[in-house]
Amino acid sequence: MIFSHESPEYVESLRTRNHNSGAYWYSVEIVEHFVPAVKTDRNWVTIGFNGKCYDHSVVFAHSNLYPDVYEYLAPFDDLVLVCSWPQQMDAVKRWGKPVFLPMSVDVSYVEQFRREKDRGVCFAGRMEKCTDALRYTPGLDFVAEMERDKFLAELARYEKVYAIDRVAIEAKVLGCEVLPYDRRFPDPDFWQVLDSRDAARMLQGILDEVDA
Repeated sequence: MIFSHESPEYVESLRTRNHNSGAYWYSVEIVEHFVPAVKTDRNWVTIGFNGKCYDHSVVFAHSNLYPDVYEYLAPFDDLVLVCSWPQQMDAVKRWGKPVFLPMSVDVSYVEQFRREKDRGVCFAGRMEKCTDALRYTPGLDFVAEMERDKFLAELARYEKVYAIDRVAIEAKVLGCEVLPYDRRFPDPDFWQVLDSRDAARMLQGILDEVDA
């Protein structure tokens, strides 16, 4: 069984909320590149929603800032919790087996938006992740609250970008220099370009070891 962004309950919820989040687009790539390629008898939960889960599942834990949102996993057994930040693993281990898989993106998809740079510096991502210091930086542009293709096309124009997580990786694919702004990630080298297809192979190895 698979619960994802394509599940009817989640699709219905998008009538009243924004789908342009990192979790949503990560789920898109998991369904496209991970699920068909990874051999496992486990169920898949590619996005969190309203307590939806199954026993014996691979669960992608998207919320790095608020791990307590995964309390709903408590009734379910034999879960592998895929974390994209190492520091998240200890916080979620009470609900299953945490494993670390670096964040990935569909590199070939993002690359098609590369273009010549004609702008300087911006913040990119959801505005809730923007610090007050950046919000009031004179002359700083903001690439946010856009449909995905428009977002990537705009992001590609900048030489330097304040970003974290998936956006930081996408910015690197687009040839931007990623600047630090979040105190948890003082070194932008933490964000390494990893293609979804390669990440799927990494996950296969992780699951083979867990289920050996």
